[in-house]
Amino acid sequence: MYRQQEPEINLEQLLSRFKGLFGRFGGKGKGIAPLIVVVIFAVVLLLWLASGIFTVQPGEQAALRLFGKYTEAKDSGLHWWWPGPIGAKDLVRVDEVRRLELGVRGDTVILSESLMITGDPDESGMPGEAPNIVDAQLLVQYDIKDIGDFLFKVVSPEVVTLKDAAETSMRQVVGSRPIDDVLTDKKEDVQIEVKQKLQAILDEYNSGIRVREVKLLNVFAPEQVKDAFDDVVRAKEDKARIINLADAYKEDVLPKARGEAARRLQAAEGYRQQKIAVATGESEKFIAIQEEYSHSQDITRKRLYLEAMEKILPNMTKILGDPGEVILVHPEGKDLLPFPLPSSD
Repeated sequence: MYRQQEPEINLEQLLSRFKGLFGRFGGKGKGIAPLIVVVIFAVVLLLWLASGIFTVQPGEQAALRLFGKYTEAKDSGLHWWWPGPIGAKDLVRVDEVRRLELGVRGDTVILSESLMITGDPDESGMPGEAPNIVDAQLLVQYDIKDIGDFLFKVVSPEVVTLKDAAETSMRQVVGSRPIDDVLTDKKEDVQIEVKQKLQAILDEYNSGIRVREVKLLNVFAPEQVKDAFDDVVRAKEDKARIINLADAYKEDVLPKARGEAARRLQAAEGYRQQKIAVATGESEKFIAIQEEYSHSQDITRKRLYLEAMEKILPNMTKILGDPGEVILVHPEGKDLLPFPLPSSD
């Protein structure tokens, strides 16, 4: 026959023991029900309060809400906040550098999402006639600087707000410049200006976003005018290359010219000093002769005369003849030319 087996745990026996335990406090078990309710309520309350303990990891922040209203933000560490439904918390990683790509997906260019920007038609910045157009892809790197503004001040800050603000900033900056600035050597200036304008717009919206970097990934002319733009870019690059070559030639020639000029100035200064020294010596010699002449005029006159004849007729042989006479002999011995000495009269 089928026999019902006794259960291993007798519930009735456990209840009777439980009533006997609490009967001591309630008088034969009459007050056990209210006490059980109080104990259960206390346990539930403690468990509910303990569920408000939470940990914020490094690099995160917790946005605390009380009855749905944002109250404050907590940094990393162990914290307590009112559990639901009274309180709520949102944990967000604030030090993570996030990316927004416009016109690209990784390394793939998506022309349908690129920014087609109209720029000034010429260097003078006069708008209107046949404006220039470029397609641009943009990368924005950002993080969260205010978790309260980021979560509760704007709608979809990372998708709609940031994307619209980035497109607006890019169009304003590129559209206000000559279009060649973003195609040649002014990209850095454009990126800095776009970053500043984008941050100003996000701060005005109280988005809680901090822009780390703005980078122009690809900027190119539409296919219809790409060849013409490439020619312009190459011409500008050739111009810059030729200017660099000219600067290099100038830096090579100028030092040599300065050195040659200095050398010639030194040579001229040396020649001047030499001539001054020779002239000074001649004048001193003349003064010395004049002093000697004043002491013995006859002898000095004759000596000067003979020195002058040696200079005038260097190849003649001089023979002293009769007193007061010098005989000049031609080098070939043909002619004898008597020259009287100057008299003392």
